[in-house]
Amino acid sequence: MEGAKILDTTRVEKAINVDETIDHDLDKRVNRKFDIHILPWLFGIWLFSFIDRSNIGNARIAGLTDDLGITKGTKFNIALLVFYIPYILVDVPSNLLVKKLRAGIYLPALITVWGLVCTFMGFVQSFAGLVVCRLLLGLCEGGILGGVIIYLAMFYRRHEMLLRSGMFYCAAPLSGAFGGLLASGLARIEVGGYSKWPWIFFIEGVVTVLFGIVSFFFMPDTPAAAGFLNDEEKEWALRRMRLDGAGATNVDIEDEKLDWYWVKMALKAPQTYLSAFIWFFLLIPLYSFSLFLPSIIAGMGYRSTTAQLFTVPPNMAAFITVIATAYASDKVKNRGYFIIGGCIVGVCGYVMMLVAKTNAVRYAGTFLVAIGVFQGSPMLMGWASNNLAPHYVRAVGIGMVISIANCSAFIGTFIYLQRDSPKYALGHSVSLGALVITIVLVAMQMVYLGRENRKRERGERHDRLLQGDADRLGHRHPSFRFTL
Repeated sequence: MEGAKILDTTRVEKAINVDETIDHDLDKRVNRKFDIHILPWLFGIWLFSFIDRSNIGNARIAGLTDDLGITKGTKFNIALLVFYIPYILVDVPSNLLVKKLRAGIYLPALITVWGLVCTFMGFVQSFAGLVVCRLLLGLCEGGILGGVIIYLAMFYRRHEMLLRSGMFYCAAPLSGAFGGLLASGLARIEVGGYSKWPWIFFIEGVVTVLFGIVSFFFMPDTPAAAGFLNDEEKEWALRRMRLDGAGATNVDIEDEKLDWYWVKMALKAPQTYLSAFIWFFLLIPLYSFSLFLPSIIAGMGYRSTTAQLFTVPPNMAAFITVIATAYASDKVKNRGYFIIGGCIVGVCGYVMMLVAKTNAVRYAGTFLVAIGVFQGSPMLMGWASNNLAPHYVRAVGIGMVISIANCSAFIGTFIYLQRDSPKYALGHSVSLGALVITIVLVAMQMVYLGRENRKRERGERHDRLLQGDADRLGHRHPSFRFTL
């Protein structure tokens, strides 16, 4: 019995001790190359994704609803909503295909196809046609966010992820600013029988298609397939991912295979569902703000072109905030406090829009909402990715998180109704309440993860090493530490 005990102790010590020797110069060189060769493409993907799903809001105040005869009732809201039905349904299966079908081909293919759909939206002449195009757009965009997060996790370590997530996600508020500027110009075009709003879809869709085609030639599938790395850099890029997993797996990303064991691990993880519902409530104000900001500003009495241009400053403020908070979050290795802080700022913004008597104060409130809400999503993406391992656990878990979270669209697209203009009290109130719930759920997740980390530090999870193959423990490994 003593011999068995010594053997078990040796096995535990071997499993929890990892050679963490790091060549910092080599590490920085690899990161710099990834930043140069990967991030610009992911930034472009997300920029065009948000422009092409949100430009319907710009088209609305450029005459879309008048021309299609959907100015009354909830038809416009239905057109917004149907986008999210396929968007939600395809996320998990799409995430599983990212590596199987080669990320460097699969992601550009999605971009190209949804760009074509966006282009053809300019030809619609009925409500039914608009609904069909929005369904197809959601189908093509559904795998993008999860796919991009998983793609990033193939190249960067856990506490390098948030800054990179922020650097691509800042394209979301930038799309609002850029989309507003672009729409203000495109909505003036009257050529070939098509005037104003169709040109928003025509031009923005064609540019997306061109970007998708070009990205086919530059996005590597994995670190081992990155032509811009030399052999030493490729070897280190793979090795550091094993080190970063802290026991989650000793298998290279190239060699991991889909196994239902990993699927079940993702579905049983409490952090999967906590992250999902945090993001669910956070996305209610984010989606409604992105889609309805032009209408909110138009409700303050500004005309179409002016309202388009007034969407730019709040979105630019959010763009800067996303980058700054992402950088700070990776430095301090914390996500939860940043989300809570952003929600508090957003709450203040909604209070201003609800109670203020002047347009200047209400408009100032849009800045606080943009600053507070947009920075929370990359935090959630990084948080979910940090706390699920290895690759296929992360793929399934993130797919579940995004699928559940995006159900918030069923609320977000119906809280800003035409009958509530110009003050939109219902929409502002629901969004404010959603941010309060987000704060509570973030605090709950931080308590759970902190308690689990303390148990691992006290050795209370070492028994897992004796129950089977330590390489298949994933994020349940005693050496794995959750990010708060």
